[in-house]
Amino acid sequence: MKKFKNLKKTTFWKYYVQMVCVILFVGLIFPYGFSNAADIEELKSKITEKSNEMQKLEQEIQKWEGELEVVGKEKKSLNNEIYYLDTTEKKLKTNINLTNNQIYSTSLKIEKLGIEIDEKEDGIEKNSKALAEAVRSIHEQESYTILETVLKNKTMSDFWNDLEGLQKVQSEIQIKTNELKKLKEGLETDKKSSEIQKNNLSNYKVELDDRKVIVENTKEVKNELLEDTKNKESNYQKILAEKLALKKAFEAELAQYEEALRIAVDPQSIPNANNTILAWPLDSIRITQYFGNTPFATQNPQVYGSGSHNGIDFGASTGTKLKTALSGIVTATGNTDADCPGASYGKWVLIKHNNGLSTLYAHMSLIKVSSGQTVVTGDTIGYTGNTGYSTGPHLHFTVYATQGVRVQNYNFRSCSGKSTTMPLAPKEAYLNPLSYLPEY
Repeated sequence: MKKFKNLKKTTFWKYYVQMVCVILFVGLIFPYGFSNAADIEELKSKITEKSNEMQKLEQEIQKWEGELEVVGKEKKSLNNEIYYLDTTEKKLKTNINLTNNQIYSTSLKIEKLGIEIDEKEDGIEKNSKALAEAVRSIHEQESYTILETVLKNKTMSDFWNDLEGLQKVQSEIQIKTNELKKLKEGLETDKKSSEIQKNNLSNYKVELDDRKVIVENTKEVKNELLEDTKNKESNYQKILAEKLALKKAFEAELAQYEEALRIAVDPQSIPNANNTILAWPLDSIRITQYFGNTPFATQNPQVYGSGSHNGIDFGASTGTKLKTALSGIVTATGNTDADCPGASYGKWVLIKHNNGLSTLYAHMSLIKVSSGQTVVTGDTIGYTGNTGYSTGPHLHFTVYATQGVRVQNYNFRSCSGKSTTMPLAPKEAYLNPLSYLPEY
């Protein structure tokens, strides 16, 4: 009995109040400390500011896009071409400013997420310690026998009150335990969000470097044009006429090569027309030239003849991100301008898909993939441009029956006998892209 006489006189109610106070204190110290809350608000303000700046830059880009579309439809002249190149450079530089802002904004978001993650980790740690202490104390109280508890209290009423208090504390602990689980779930969500932001940051940095390269290429094209024309309109028109003559001669030889190809294409090796097979290769779609040479050809697959357009053209200013229309493996990449400037596809990429189709992307300003590389639908494979023979920046998009297309070196007389690497196919292997792309 001495043991029970020596028990502290503090009632269980006082213990209960202490436990509740501990738990409430844990709730008050979380989720944010004063200094961190201030940091987060400052970061939110900066993110909003950058968001407004990016919106203005996007509007400026749309303005340049509109000017490029207008001048692109005007008659070809040296002044117009120089103006087009200057406007393209301005648009690209605005894109660079936008990308820089995206990088900075993403960095701020990552910093904000980092603070929030630290806060949650701190809250989890403090809650865990407080709950562990509460559970330990309750276990200590529960170690008393019923007889000891009865003797500890003056009356049975005190005993039942203490028992009720114990149940309330246990209920509070259960509530805080559930909150702890939610904190952990929130922490996992924030970490995933942080990983996405870091990935976006890496992509923006790559895109920034790409656009800088395209700006430099645009400047080179402008300088070469001024040097070749000596800033005279007559010289410019002469160059245009020479390029057109070269294109026609090149295409005539190309038609002969393709006519000589005796590659049988099994109709069963290609998918039936279906508007869900391929995805659009650009975010914004504007078709400027259709497949084939008749209105019928634009609505029906497998229509192609000599002198016809072997793909479809999408209007897009230089530096527009170009995406693969379907997962596959890069068969080859090339640049016909390296051996025969201004005659054909310029910079091109050919991708083989596992459904019997292959897709060609031509007139690119920058290629971002290499032969043998695996790509997934929507991956950036490069940027649109104006290389090869092109009356203005656009994407030329061709769909082949894989069974019929070949990438080889060909010696073209029109190019002084130089060997040019590019894809060739018999007319049966050219397919109407609109048979597989989403409805337009």
